[in-house]
Amino acid sequence: MSAFNWLLKGRCYKLGHDVPHPGGVIPNRLIVAREMDPEKLVPHLFEETDPGFHTRARPGDIIVTGRNFGMGPKSNGYIAMQALGLGLVCESMPFLAYRAAVGAGVRVLTDCINVTEMCESGDELEVDFENGFFINHTRSITREYPPLPDALREIVEVGGNTGWLKQWWAQQQAATETPS
Repeated sequence: MSAFNWLLKGRCYKLGHDVPHPGGVIPNRLIVAREMDPEKLVPHLFEETDPGFHTRARPGDIIVTGRNFGMGPKSNGYIAMQALGLGLVCESMPFLAYRAAVGAGVRVLTDCINVTEMCESGDELEVDFENGFFINHTRSITREYPPLPDALREIVEVGGNTGWLKQWWAQQQAATETPS
């Protein structure tokens, strides 16, 4: 594995429960248009939930959400999150949303019971996605949550499904070029 940074340190952006992907994470018009270009998606990330979010967010910042985050199996918003270098910590998210986040290469922890009660927007957080540690430095709170499973880490490390397929294809090409 590479020297991928599983530890993020940044500001908390807290969202509530039941934030849908269309409208909550990214405007539905971009989903319907099948827009996948990160440069076009980033300015619209959380546009309807937290206007101006993309101008304040910095690499390493962490989205903290409640139950049922990202309902709807779309990946547009996760592409924007990955492009901004954000992490995602949820009390829960549907399987298809989790799959889309991992497939886009987003560092994500789910099943983080009561995590929204342990922070507010603006708090300074530190999250180790590989080992499941959550630290709120502002409130001196430390918790341990289920880490990202080993089987999914490689996908996130290489930037999601696209990165994994590029790596796999390069390996296939190198194998066919090597004389037997």
